[in-house]
Amino acid sequence: MRILFIGDIVGRSGRAAILHHLPELRRRYAPDRIVANAENAAAGFGLTRKIADQLFEAGVDILTLGNHGFDQREMVAHIEHEQRIVRPLNMAPGTPGRGLQLVRDPRGRDLLVCQVMGRLFMGLFDDPFRALEQALAPYALGGSVAAILVDVHAEATSEKMALGHFLDGRVSAVLGTHTHVPTADHRILPGGTAYVSDVGMTGDYDSVIGMEKEGSLYRWRSDVPGPRLEPARGPATLCGVLVDTDDTTGLARRILPIRTGGCLDPSLPDLPPPG
Repeated sequence: MRILFIGDIVGRSGRAAILHHLPELRRRYAPDRIVANAENAAAGFGLTRKIADQLFEAGVDILTLGNHGFDQREMVAHIEHEQRIVRPLNMAPGTPGRGLQLVRDPRGRDLLVCQVMGRLFMGLFDDPFRALEQALAPYALGGSVAAILVDVHAEATSEKMALGHFLDGRVSAVLGTHTHVPTADHRILPGGTAYVSDVGMTGDYDSVIGMEKEGSLYRWRSDVPGPRLEPARGPATLCGVLVDTDDTTGLARRILPIRTGGCLDPSLPDLPPPG
């Protein structure tokens, strides 16, 4: 199975990059399923039903959220009815929505997508290690599911790496989100799990992690609250990774960064069609 995972979509610029670049990425790489983090898609804070539908229509199969997932209040109700939106599974009991979701590809193979939130510098969330242990117990990689993708939405690279090693050999990919800066440590861990500390954002990099520079600089240089941060609106770089998995074991065969558009150097590797 070939999975395209797209990093945090930030504001209108990030959404425009999806609409512009995704058709070519689909043609070029023929991913079996596309997953994207969209917790910053609505003006940098949360996700709306309208934007979610726009991203689904563009070809995204599953959207993950994060710490801003419920900043748009309409999502509290909408997530109960939209199974294609996944929020962190280690939120408090009773939180609307679901922390994992199965999606079937055109060949009848099931991909399990789940997300956890880190705790270091992030807030009072349940233990992501314990949450993953319990949530993944019913699923057999390479058996009941063809592939398992875990979006780790966390601030600390140490916590992401620890979760990667914790899940190594039990899931297809552990992919970090949240910091909006792509890391260069993509690799296959010893047990066969694809890993990267952060996929990076899909947004305007002539910014401060996707937000306009002026407002961000004001906040860093003043103790007086400034204006609300607004997403930068220049051309966005779409950042993601391609993960190819083995149909027998469900483990990763390769992980490669994808970058196109905006001001970052592009990364569009030549690959044969998925097996």
